[in-house]
Amino acid sequence: MKIRKIITLVVTALASLMVISSGIMKLTGSQYVVDVMNKVGVGQYITLLGIMEIAFTALFIYPKTMKIGFILLTCYFAGAIATELSHNGPLVNAMMPLVLVWIATFLRDSSVFLPSPEPSHS
Repeated sequence: MKIRKIITLVVTALASLMVISSGIMKLTGSQYVVDVMNKVGVGQYITLLGIMEIAFTALFIYPKTMKIGFILLTCYFAGAIATELSHNGPLVNAMMPLVLVWIATFLRDSSVFLPSPEPSHS
């Protein structure tokens, strides 16, 4: 079980660092990110989007709020995928963190995706 815990920690950390670094780049006004956000028409929301990425990831990292963080991150990246599709952008920018968030969630609590076993009635 120790290997599973290490893999879970690594995938969770990788997913979280990707999203948090994206949020920081938005908040610090990275020229590349600003240009991309303006190109897809959401430049005026760059600060809000950065705050959302960091806040949703914080919820995702904390075990008691992991499920709501998972839902919010999934919705956020679904919107990012739709934006990328509508502007012929690279899907990997939104898909990679989303896939890692889903894998990390499954490793942390598979009941998010699979039903829990029925309790036996003795």
